[in-house]
Amino acid sequence: MNMTPKERIKSCIEMKSVDKLPFWPKLDGAYQNKWGKPVVEHHNYIGSDYIAWTNPSYKEIRKNTQYTESYDGAECRSEFITPAGTLIMRKHFDSGSCAWHPTEHPIKTKQDIEIMTCWFKDTKIIYDKELHEQSKNIYESRGDSCFTVDDQGESALMYFIEWLAGIEQGHYLIEDYPSETEALFDEIHKVILKKFEISAEYSPADSLHLTENTSTSLISPEQYIKYCFPHIKQYGEIAEQSGRKLILHMCGHLKKLLPILDKLPASVSFEAFTPPTVGNTTLYDGRISCPEKCLIGGTNAVVWMWTANEIIAYLEENLGVLPHHRGIFISSAGVMPPICTPETIKRVKDWLDNYSVRF
Repeated sequence: MNMTPKERIKSCIEMKSVDKLPFWPKLDGAYQNKWGKPVVEHHNYIGSDYIAWTNPSYKEIRKNTQYTESYDGAECRSEFITPAGTLIMRKHFDSGSCAWHPTEHPIKTKQDIEIMTCWFKDTKIIYDKELHEQSKNIYESRGDSCFTVDDQGESALMYFIEWLAGIEQGHYLIEDYPSETEALFDEIHKVILKKFEISAEYSPADSLHLTENTSTSLISPEQYIKYCFPHIKQYGEIAEQSGRKLILHMCGHLKKLLPILDKLPASVSFEAFTPPTVGNTTLYDGRISCPEKCLIGGTNAVVWMWTANEIIAYLEENLGVLPHHRGIFISSAGVMPPICTPETIKRVKDWLDNYSVRF
């Protein structure tokens, strides 16, 4: 049987047989800048099985609050404006990685938590027909060349730690003001829940997606159980009811979370599953602890700085110890380091195409 990339990825995340292991080198703007060709041209050359994004079918409206952004070169200033006060977030664009990074978080105090809670309470998510038509056009233009996902954001605790308060201050605030932070988490959850409900009904994408960036280097297993698990369980159940998978982008240290993650709905797959030394979880760890979950990853940026022969030997060893290859989707986990040449990636892809898959 010969599958299209869409068919291959869909079968893989549903834990079904495939004609060969799917392979997704995650190429981004930094890779495009390094090698001077659009990402899609590289994928075509390599023969990638890649995941691409559609637009949402919803929009955000507000009655008593505002959100504004202003730019000055590589700097972005965001304002969360409410009757109770205004909070400021600052981000810097790093040209090397083609990514935005927070340089000032908007939440620093108990009062800031309350202001942000007010801002989220005023957030209303509604279906938008025009955005839905745009999303359908994007989906249809991609055809069977890739598998599509519709991102719904990030669950409350991870969003709080990464973007709203920062790691150190965020944990202090959770400890010092648990009722206030939990009230904020509840409002964030309501917003994301509404996004999922609309997307489950209208999104043309093959799967729904959360950019969680989960890692026990940022939060504890106990915090994941208390705050993340119940929210993501609900999102997974909504995805399941719509006949789709929920893909969680979790690019950090996951080993201590695996017994917990195994209890998420069957509709959930794990993406950016990262082995040492960048992460701490091998494909073997994931397969033994989460036997019915699709694992998307298996390599990391350090591995892709090696020669093609070394990468192939690494994959051969890590695939060889697995009890089977159902639900194994090889990717670079995080983004592909630009230092890795397209020719190296293609050599690895060609080897994977001929790898003897066991089901």
